[in-house]
Amino acid sequence: MGVTPRGRGVDVRPFPSNRRLVTAAVRAGRRIMPMHGLVDVDVTEARRLLAGHEPPLSMTAFVVASVARAAAAHPEVHAYRDWRGRLVRHRHVDVQTLVEVETRQGPFGLVQVVRDADIRSARSISAELRAVKDSPERATTGASLRRLVPLAGHVPGLFRAMYAVMRRSVRVHRATGTVQVTAVGMFGGGGGFALSPPTLASLTVVVGGLSRRPRVVGEDVGIRDVLDLTVTIDHDVVDGAPAARFVADLRRRMEDPAAVAGAIRG
Repeated sequence: MGVTPRGRGVDVRPFPSNRRLVTAAVRAGRRIMPMHGLVDVDVTEARRLLAGHEPPLSMTAFVVASVARAAAAHPEVHAYRDWRGRLVRHRHVDVQTLVEVETRQGPFGLVQVVRDADIRSARSISAELRAVKDSPERATTGASLRRLVPLAGHVPGLFRAMYAVMRRSVRVHRATGTVQVTAVGMFGGGGGFALSPPTLASLTVVVGGLSRRPRVVGEDVGIRDVLDLTVTIDHDVVDGAPAARFVADLRRRMEDPAAVAGAIRG
């Protein structure tokens, strides 16, 4: 059979200004010496409880609530250094997460900062993320980004300079949060881990794939829902042992039925 003729060539378009914002954030994250941990978590009980609500609650919201509670118990994992080299620890946990919205330049991950996530429930967080999805202007950065990105994207180096100023500012971290949860794998089926480049957040948790796998439960083996997480911590401010304790606590909070119910219902 012959090959159907088709046109060949390339399309050259301006690089989207919203992508310039992302690349500048990634460059700012180069100050971090990342330490990665790959963690698989049994979320069978969590999925059952999340699905029991109407409408069903977001798995991302549950991860945000669980990560924030664990970070509050281990504040060293989301600490950072200020302009004078001092170590800064927050007594609260604000979590950045991304909500995909449509823009004139295509889909864009809008940053929503979930305030006081360590004392909020997955139900409350899920409602907040759903509201941002429905009305992007409600996002922490929604209205400002819609005004800033199209204009600032035309000024060479502006985003890079902006993040260079922001990266060690206590005021900026209080505004933008110190923890980031990114749900990369929730858009596809099957298990799998993902590595995200560090940005301004001191602690990053990337939600990878979710799949059903055999797991040991007590003395038996059963088929369970397992979620893959990648935890990235700044090794400049945290050693391996405290990081491992944080990860162990995070797993317990996401797997223990009592802790799961507490994170979901508040």
